[in-house]
Amino acid sequence: MAHLIRSKFQNKLSDAATSVSNKSTAKVSGMMARMGFQAATDEEGLGFAACDDLDYDHRQGLQMDIMKSDEMGGGDTGEGSGEGGMGGGEDGMAAGDSHYQRDGTGPPLSASKASGLGEEEKSPKITAWEAGWNVTNAIQGMFVLGLPYAILHGGYLGLFLIIFAAVVCCYTGKILIACLYEEDEDGQLVRVRDSYVDIANACCQPRFPSLGGHIVNVAQIIELVMTCILYVVVSGNLMYNSFPTLPVSQKSWAIMATAALLPCAFLKNLKSVSKFSLLCTIAHFVINILVIAYCLSRARDWAWDKVKFYIDVKKFPISIGIIVFSYTSQIFLPSLEGNMVKPSEFHCMMNWTHIAACVLKGLFALLAYLTWADATKEVITDNLPSTIRAVVNLFLVAKALLSYPLPFFAAVEVLEKSFFCERERTWFPDCYGGDGRLKAWGLTLRCSLVVFTLLMAVYVPHFALLMGLTGSLTGAGLCFLLPSLFHLKLLWRKLLWHHVFFDVAIFVIGGICAISGFIHSMEGLVEAYKYGIED
Repeated sequence: MAHLIRSKFQNKLSDAATSVSNKSTAKVSGMMARMGFQAATDEEGLGFAACDDLDYDHRQGLQMDIMKSDEMGGGDTGEGSGEGGMGGGEDGMAAGDSHYQRDGTGPPLSASKASGLGEEEKSPKITAWEAGWNVTNAIQGMFVLGLPYAILHGGYLGLFLIIFAAVVCCYTGKILIACLYEEDEDGQLVRVRDSYVDIANACCQPRFPSLGGHIVNVAQIIELVMTCILYVVVSGNLMYNSFPTLPVSQKSWAIMATAALLPCAFLKNLKSVSKFSLLCTIAHFVINILVIAYCLSRARDWAWDKVKFYIDVKKFPISIGIIVFSYTSQIFLPSLEGNMVKPSEFHCMMNWTHIAACVLKGLFALLAYLTWADATKEVITDNLPSTIRAVVNLFLVAKALLSYPLPFFAAVEVLEKSFFCERERTWFPDCYGGDGRLKAWGLTLRCSLVVFTLLMAVYVPHFALLMGLTGSLTGAGLCFLLPSLFHLKLLWRKLLWHHVFFDVAIFVIGGICAISGFIHSMEGLVEAYKYGIED
């Protein structure tokens, strides 16, 4: 009898301990799941393994079916697509394999994507040279005109930062693309994300699945709008300094430039603008060559003694922002890499484009500063003689006005997708009607954006300070902080110790430069506005 009572008591204790253990395990698993980690028990592990085996067998069988259909003349897609879409379903399953989840409930391929697979495959791809040309256009644009001003306040350290920024931006561009890929069950890299926003959202899951995308979108909008403002500012500045005898102020020239930009509000695509991009870039290189040629003609008067290691502590952080902003290209790198014929050549393309940019920027900035020394102005073409200045500045104004639609259209697209898209359940209705025409509030949005860039250019006509502010605020975030942070978050288990060191160092240095540059740029703008300082 005592033995029976003891046995029942032990069984109850065992059951209670098991129950407590299961509850605690469930709580821990729930906590880990909410934190974004997988916490699988042995039974779940066996189930996952079984699912992997079944999925592998299924996909092998699916691949055999596809091969058999190809051998039997199944390449005629006209018949297959017309019979209930069965062939499209198999293609959809194969194409959606990169989104496969271990529980076998991966997201199905949407109808729009399934119908667009053929179009995506037929869409023209770009070579590594063409991709490099696009990157070069982004990092060799008009904003190199402010680099000699950075040497003025930084000396040799400014030259070092031009080289350092090129190395860091090249590295962060590569790790940003690495965040687009994950390994499948066979150890092969698969592209599971398409954009900067997708990477940001993946880092904030599962608690805040859309927070990262909102942060990146805000940073993109700020940088794109500030780029538009800088184009208006530099247009007014160049025209004012080209014709100083005319009774027209810089603000008036900015207003006239904006009046020429109002048709941008009616843009639906960039086909009409993109044809001028090559001519604008060629013209810009010609202008750079003219400036360098003039500097070389005055080589006997170069002020080597003015280039020192001494830095202006108050204004040098602004120079950091200027240098960083001149290298920003991370926004469009994911889409650029996704459209390359050979994505494996992306790293090589990034290397030679940034090496070329580093050499050309360093040479341009150094020669210009040696020529004019302490008289170096925020826009270096203002230092040219009046006979050459007018011609060069007119070409630069034309390039600025033709470059304005590109960031403007990109900013409008981000705003419309974030706030004016009914399919995405945004705050406001769609900007386009059923016939594809722009509605009244859509046109109002675009016109308001053009007017906003004008007002900013009129009331804050300081090219270098605005450039430094933008580079410190969004340039450092998109080029330094976010790529290194995302790389650590998504690929932590696969990183070597030196990769972790580089990422942490870039994040810390980028954060310090961003904060100091933002503070000093704001102080400079407040001082310029308070005392009425002109460029």
